[in-house]
Parts: sequence; C-alpha cells; structure tokens
Amino acid sequence: MYGKFQQYLQTELDSITEAGLFKGERIINSPQEAEITLTTGQKVLNFCMNNYLGLSNNQELIDAAKNALDTRGFGMSSVRFICGTQDLHKELEKKVAEFFGTEDTILYAAAFDANGGVFEPLFSEEDAIISDSLNHASIIDGVRLCKAQRYRYENADMASLEEQLIKAQDQRFRIIVTDGVFSMDGNTAPMDEINKLAKKYDALIMVDECHSAGVVGKTGRGVTEQFNIRGEVDIITGTLGKAFGGAIGGFTTGKKEIIEMLRQRSRPYLFSNSIPPMVANAGIKMFDMMSQTTALQDKLHANTDYFVKKMINAGFDIKPTKSAICAVMLYDAKLSQDFATKLLAEGIYVIGFYYPVVAKGQARIRVQLSAAHETKHLDHAITAFTKIGKELGVLK
Repeated sequence: MYGKFQQYLQTELDSITEAGLFKGERIINSPQEAEITLTTGQKVLNFCMNNYLGLSNNQELIDAAKNALDTRGFGMSSVRFICGTQDLHKELEKKVAEFFGTEDTILYAAAFDANGGVFEPLFSEEDAIISDSLNHASIIDGVRLCKAQRYRYENADMASLEEQLIKAQDQRFRIIVTDGVFSMDGNTAPMDEINKLAKKYDALIMVDECHSAGVVGKTGRGVTEQFNIRGEVDIITGTLGKAFGGAIGGFTTGKKEIIEMLRQRSRPYLFSNSIPPMVANAGIKMFDMMSQTTALQDKLHANTDYFVKKMINAGFDIKPTKSAICAVMLYDAKLSQDFATKLLAEGIYVIGFYYPVVAKGQARIRVQLSAAHETKHLDHAITAFTKIGKELGVLK
C-alpha cells in the first residue's frame, strides 16, 4: 500500500515545490539572539523570531534553569496528577496569576495544548463559542474538539460580533474567543468593546495573549491592561515560548473554578508530561524580572515605532499595527518567497507567509521587532528591504 501512498505524497510535494511554496528550514547553530549564525556560517540579523523582549538567551534565565537542573533534576517523567508536580510548577502558576490579575493558573506543555484543551471540558452542545475569524489555528482546533455550537465573526468587527451574539442567545452559555494580538497582521482585539458586548449579551470572554503578553500594555501585561479591563476577562491563555523567555510551555489563567475544572478534565493536561523544572524555574525568574522594570517593553515599543515609520516612509505597504509585528504586504506568494531569499543574502533573516497561513492573495513578510535589536540592526534591515523592494519592483 505504501507505494501508492508514497507516489501521492511525492506528487503533492512536487507541486508545492513547483509553485515556490515549499517550506524549507534554515538551521541555526547559535543561541537565539538579534544576530544569529546559520550552519552555512553566515551571520544574519533575525527579524522573524517571537523573542519580543530579547530574553531567549538571557543570562539570568539561563542561571535559573541551571539551578533547577542541579536541585530538581532534568524532567518529571510523569503527568501532573500522578507524580509530576513540583513546588516550582505551583510557584510559576501563582506568578502567572499575579501578573495577569487572575485567580489561578494551569500549566501546559505548550500554548497549543492550552487552547486545544480549554473548550471541551467546559462547554457542551448546549453552549456557544463565538470566535474571531483570524484566531490562531490552536483555537480553531480546540473548538473542533468541543460539541458547542460554533459562531464566527469578522476580524475585530464589533457589528459582526454583536450579530453572532444575538444569534447565540438561545444557547445556555456563550463565550467570545479572540487573540489579543493577531499574529499575521499585528492588530489588537478591541477588548474594551468586546467587554461591553459581553456584558450586554451575557457572555464569557477568552483571550489568547501569546503575541500580546510582554508586548502591549504599559507594563507588558497584555490587552487586558492595554484596554483597562484587567481582571474582567474570564479565561486567558498564553505561552512561555515567545516574549517570556522563548523556551516552551503554555498556560491558562482565569477564574479559579474554571482552572479547577481544567485540572480535572483537560486532556492535554491530564495526559502530557509536566514542563521540565528548568523551564519552570526560568519562568519564575522571568516574571520576577518583569515586575521590577519596564525597560525591555519601553525599548521594544521604541524599536517598533522607529522601524514602522521608516518602512512606511520608504514606500512599503504596512498593515496598521499596535504590537511588535510589522506585516510588509506583498500579496503574491512567490514574490514573498523570492523577497525573503534575497533579504537573506543581505544578512536579514525573515520568512515569507502565504496561503494557507494567510488568506489567498494576502502574502507578506512578517517582521517581528525585539528589544534585542539595536538601532543599527533596524537601519540595516530597512536599507536591505528598500534595496530588494526596488530590485523586485515593489518600490518605484
């Protein structure tokens, strides 16, 4: 049988390659920083990492991880409710809840698991999930695993959301689900307006803070801080794998009864190993650091403002952004690939995004700014973008 299946797969792979859409992987043999080294020996500036606060190679986090290796070991070899819970896990959960102003937290191996495991334990066919059209794939997959009625509203469109809320009034419970920052466009969900509609139509709110926590809000506490509704959102999901150190691990934080029910019934929590002690201890240290100063957030915001302004002045079509994501719109899938390849030759590491990651005809290069970037790095990238933009006819 595999011979036929192999032929089918190879034909599909060949067609992806011929269309210029094959996703290759560039291999790094250095720590994740603003400047990285590829296995080819080329040194490049990284503008496509989720390392928003520049903590992925932070020495204080490394030292915390090493300390946990010495005192708590390498791994847990078990799930939480059997024998996979350490004091570090409980302390990290407390730190997350304090940071977001919530009541309790549950840790997962990844944010994908947090979103995949949140809906099915809480909602049934009697209930309604009302989801933004641009929500992350992990939310979409989590909703698919749940038997609740599904409603979809246009991205950040409050008239569309209200229409769906009206349709969902016959259901027992309703929950509005949205990304805090939409990862491909960089726009933030209008949480103040969502909160008003939730109160008007008696709905819960869940927000995914993966690309917003550590990034938006005066102290980096995400969109609930940015829109002054801290403590009013029922469920927040997020990750330790982006701004918060860049390793691995996800979490759901919110109302204590919700978190307790997830501990009892959330399958990714019940059937996956606990995060390693070194990741937990580094996470604890990271939250301590973020509670002491906003210097990293301040630098990130300054870098983003500088880069976006210069790119717009150069003539690029930039999606409006309120985050550290700058979407350079190219619209053509192959063009985005070619543009990224030519930028690599100029020492700029970025990736072209195209269908199915984004809608057809909406191909782009997503630039992600970091507190690790210095002004000289930003200027180098802007110069390279401008050069290749003219070479490929994107700029006149």
